[in-house]
Amino acid sequence: MDAAIEIRSLVKEYRAGQPILKSIDLALPASGLTCVIGPSGTGKSTMLRCINRLVDPTSGEIWVNIEGRRTDMAKLSGRELRRARRHIGMVFQEYNLVDRLSVMENVLTGRLGYLSAWRAWRRKFDAQDFIHAQQLLDEVGLGDFASRRADALSGGQRQRVGIARALMQRPAVLLADEPTSSLDPKTSIEIIQLLREQGIQRKIPVMVNIHDVELARNFADRIVGMTGGHVVYDGAPAGLTEEHLTQIYGGKAWLE
Repeated sequence: MDAAIEIRSLVKEYRAGQPILKSIDLALPASGLTCVIGPSGTGKSTMLRCINRLVDPTSGEIWVNIEGRRTDMAKLSGRELRRARRHIGMVFQEYNLVDRLSVMENVLTGRLGYLSAWRAWRRKFDAQDFIHAQQLLDEVGLGDFASRRADALSGGQRQRVGIARALMQRPAVLLADEPTSSLDPKTSIEIIQLLREQGIQRKIPVMVNIHDVELARNFADRIVGMTGGHVVYDGAPAGLTEEHLTQIYGGKAWLE
């Protein structure tokens, strides 16, 4: 299968016998924007965090195409896991920036996985890393903010830094966990557009968990609908009907 990520029979239990993910099968195309929708608690964030192993799956397989080789992330540990994880960019809902550091320093942390332990501890980045970080800041619209502290930024600006940091990894795939949930509607559109554009520019797939169904419909190439730990819709935005949404969200109150 020509897929950047292929999930097979993925199960995650935080408590024995109470799975959050219930044998998920899913393939992420090698390009395009995939939006995952569904109610809170249905396992969207858990699935993303299983892919990059911020959460350990209970069982199943997570095949990721890294440097031309298929790798089962679910089976990795130690150094092999660290090496594989650096190829998976992650954008977080709460930004996960270091507030006391500058915007430039936050972006550069995206390269820490490529440094030796000593150089990472000393933050000894190559000159080329600084050049690339500045290029990324220009691309996300923050070229003049490199020396500003992260805690002086707005929410939308902080999320742009988070995207630049993830892209600093030169990832094979970009994941974003509710990147617009804390943002106003205008900024949310700008962020989802930015994620889509960066995926196209770098020819990498982007997978986004999102609550805003209309954003998903307007910008995604593909929508995955989840409910109760299962995938119940997987297809084009145009095929997502009111009946599908009622199944995903368990009623029509979400429309009001």
